[in-house]
Amino acid sequence: MDLTSIHLLSLALLGFFAGGLGALLGIGGGLIIIPVLTLFFGVPIHQAIGTSLCCVIATSSGAAASYVEHHITDVRLGMTLELATTIGAVSGSLVAALISREGLSVLFAVLLTYAGGAMIHKARHPAEHATETAGSYKVRRLPMGLVASGGAGMVSGLLGVGGGPIKVPVMFLLLGIPFKVATATSNFMIGVTAAASAFIYFSRGDIPLLVAAPTAVGVFVGAAAGTHVMRKAPSRWLIVLFSVVMFYFAGMMVWHAYQGVVHH
Repeated sequence: MDLTSIHLLSLALLGFFAGGLGALLGIGGGLIIIPVLTLFFGVPIHQAIGTSLCCVIATSSGAAASYVEHHITDVRLGMTLELATTIGAVSGSLVAALISREGLSVLFAVLLTYAGGAMIHKARHPAEHATETAGSYKVRRLPMGLVASGGAGMVSGLLGVGGGPIKVPVMFLLLGIPFKVATATSNFMIGVTAAASAFIYFSRGDIPLLVAAPTAVGVFVGAAAGTHVMRKAPSRWLIVLFSVVMFYFAGMMVWHAYQGVVHH
């Protein structure tokens, strides 16, 4: 196997792992893809973000159909929130070059840390997870959810993470949606959000085909596998796993912000 084949296989394996975790937790996989591409594959950050957006679309494609079929996705809520999210995603992509990524990273890290802690606290109450199918609950504070979804879309456009790390906590903590339904609905939404941003990155030439294609193929297969695990796993354990991933990502963002300040 030559070096190019090993490189392509490594990208596909990265995509498989990221897609599986993305489908399992509704985060799209960008949290893993972006740092790995930049740190280990030497891909420039804007191209890594563009690649991640393509992979988020693949995650959504691989997971959304299965969740809809098993009546876990709240399609009506997802389509309502997606309007605000898409507007935010386009706005974030357009202003990406104008905003300090260091400052944004620290602010986002604080938000993730707070949300992760709040989700673990809520997971200690089993009554919150009695229902795990779409329509078996009442949506609360929808106007606030729309505003927060716009913010999630902007984060997606700026950082290429698909908005899932914000969408899932918003639906679970703010709107009162069961965690599995929030995860499945996030997977349904993130593809549209990412597509709105990916078009702009593609027009700039920030989506390298030889990087994005093998990674996206791996993501699609991994996402299909992740859906089967999610349906059987206890919600409480998924919430803890989601929170741990957010804590890790928050730490990584603070570290990269620090590195950016040092190098400037």
